[in-house]
Amino acid sequence: MTNLELGMASFPVLLTLIFLRVPIGLAMFLVGLFGLYFVTDSFNMGLARLKSETYSTFSSYSLSIIPMFLLMGHFATLGGMSQSLFKAAESWLGHRKGGVAMSAVGACAGFGAICGSSLATAATMGQVALPELKRYGYSGGFSTATLAAGGTLGILIPPSVILVIYAILTEQNIAKLFLSAFVPGILAAVGYMVTIAIYARLHPDEAGAPRARMPYRERLIALRAVWPVLTVFVVVVGGIYAGIFTPTEGAAVGAFGTGIIAFANGGLNLTTLVGSFMATARATAMIFFIVLGAAFYNGFLALTQVPQELSTYVVGLGLSPWMVLTLVLLLYLVFGAVMDSLSMILLTIPIFFPIIVALDFGMTTEEVAIWFGILVLIVVEVGLITPPVGMNLFVINSMDRLTPMIETYKSVMYFVASDIIRVVILVAFPGITLFALRLMY
Repeated sequence: MTNLELGMASFPVLLTLIFLRVPIGLAMFLVGLFGLYFVTDSFNMGLARLKSETYSTFSSYSLSIIPMFLLMGHFATLGGMSQSLFKAAESWLGHRKGGVAMSAVGACAGFGAICGSSLATAATMGQVALPELKRYGYSGGFSTATLAAGGTLGILIPPSVILVIYAILTEQNIAKLFLSAFVPGILAAVGYMVTIAIYARLHPDEAGAPRARMPYRERLIALRAVWPVLTVFVVVVGGIYAGIFTPTEGAAVGAFGTGIIAFANGGLNLTTLVGSFMATARATAMIFFIVLGAAFYNGFLALTQVPQELSTYVVGLGLSPWMVLTLVLLLYLVFGAVMDSLSMILLTIPIFFPIIVALDFGMTTEEVAIWFGILVLIVVEVGLITPPVGMNLFVINSMDRLTPMIETYKSVMYFVASDIIRVVILVAFPGITLFALRLMY
């Protein structure tokens, strides 16, 4: 068996391990380790790579941004920012048909701007908004589907842990990726609100009763309560684009700022501080182990020349670049039904990225890389709410044991349709994604 054939054969082996419930990081590590043995006919190469790959991967300065953003999300929760965001959104939208659900989406978008994790956004806003949705008569399936979809805004609206990983894998500028994600993120939030409005008219018995319209004075008071979120967001994002500090430094400043706010609001004490550090450490360890496993597996693939050969083969087929892009995005939608977002990114980007940047889309290589990154982020986000293995669906449904999962599945398909429409628009009009990038740079 040639090295190329060995590399191709590793895919079904890896997928088999994943379906057998072997943790994705361990599965990629084992396949990469034994793959290196078969390629080099020696375990010494694998052991030597274990030392060098571990150091080179985790000594990356850019990776330190991940625990900072995760810690910032924990401090934001302790500081009561999620409640303030939801109350502010509800005061402006709650009186509309489906308005409480729209408020939940708006609050998820706001919280995502200081969190960076989809699961954390879904879990946090689920605790705040789910009781309110039930109180106003929203059905269980519609409520859980809304919050699961809203939670995906946590990785689409910067800062985003997934975008950081993508930037590291493809050697792209993190700040430029964050900037390019803003407009698609706003489109996502607006699209979800439009979806809620349509759903509420098609299924009025599931959309509950609108709450009373609040006077403008009370709305402004509620809006004033979200100033800590706006302050942190402006300081972190504004500081990055003003060149005051790097994205990693910005994440540290954001974590420190949200910590001060949480302490001032009474949510942060010695016990919760230690708890936040421990939760951040556990989440970071999980992510880093997956990153290490992916580095091992991708190193094995590089030796077998699979990414290079696939890229050459696809370019040689003579297919339209747009057709190739469409096929890649469709594959992501399929993968999303059975894999989590981080695993998809780490497993597929080293293979698909060289193929896409080798094609001619009438843009610079950097623009193609950033545009493709945002598209991948969106289709990965769809995977978080796509049955049967939509992680956000399980997180939210676990908070509402009385709602059958099938009801959540039925309602969430409206949001999946909204996501697909958005992907089509952003594929057809790349300028929407690249507008802010071209304006700033």
